[in-house]
Amino acid sequence: MNRRQFTRNTLLASAAIAVTSIPGFTANVSPAKRVLKKGIMWDCLKVGKTIGERFEAARIAGFDGVEVMSHLDRNEVLKARDASGLIIPSVCNALHWKFLLSDPDPLVREKGVEALRVSLEDAKAYGADTVLLVPGRVSETVGYDECWKRSVEEIKKVIPLAEKLKVRIAVENVWNNFLLSPMEAASYIDQFKSKMVGSYFDCGNIVVYGWPEQWIKILGPRIAKVHIKEFSRKIADKQGKGAGFGVKLLEGDVNWPVVMKAFDAINYHGWTTIEMSGGDTPEGLKDLCDRLAKIHEG
Repeated sequence: MNRRQFTRNTLLASAAIAVTSIPGFTANVSPAKRVLKKGIMWDCLKVGKTIGERFEAARIAGFDGVEVMSHLDRNEVLKARDASGLIIPSVCNALHWKFLLSDPDPLVREKGVEALRVSLEDAKAYGADTVLLVPGRVSETVGYDECWKRSVEEIKKVIPLAEKLKVRIAVENVWNNFLLSPMEAASYIDQFKSKMVGSYFDCGNIVVYGWPEQWIKILGPRIAKVHIKEFSRKIADKQGKGAGFGVKLLEGDVNWPVVMKAFDAINYHGWTTIEMSGGDTPEGLKDLCDRLAKIHEG
């Protein structure tokens, strides 16, 4: 390469770097390869009687990992993890509905805080980096503002432990009459001013009052983990809201190709964990895993 060619190539490279740094500019480059792992939630994994047998069933079906519940026998979980070679990416707080952080009774909230602490410690023991938390529930007796205030106060008590253990507290969007828009969910998370508080985004739960791709765009890097769930508005309209979940993956109203592109746009590379029925037989588990693989390809 002569001096003139070298100078020309250097100037072109510098110009490319400068232009792609302009806010809102998208360079004409190939998108990063989608890297997503296949997980299944513990309560949906119903093949096998022991913890070890259930992990093995998940492995045979083709899953990469299992999201376990908190408050299990840690030694048994660790043995099952190691024997199967599967990963435990996250832990679901088993007691957050029983001891709501929004409960009017401070003693109940205290038990909820302790349950969250145990969940974080379980996650650390298993090598997981996320704990799923339902932060509270708005009801006839618990006002929206009360749910917000109480849950925030209680979560703040546990953030130092989360930061010490390097395990994120991920707030899930569930049917709890709370955090009903993506803007509000983002604001709720941001007020903690800690990277250890994020979102556990459930694609199916949103469909009854929104579109998952819109939430994904707004929540962005706040999303720590993802639940894969299907929902049918047509069935829900005819049989009741809860019946909307009675449809197989890829056969409901979640626009999976659009959802996957939304995850690509926020550069989400991580776990997509199934939370659906159908995992009560080896064939059912395999079908769930195969359908999840198709979603990844979409």
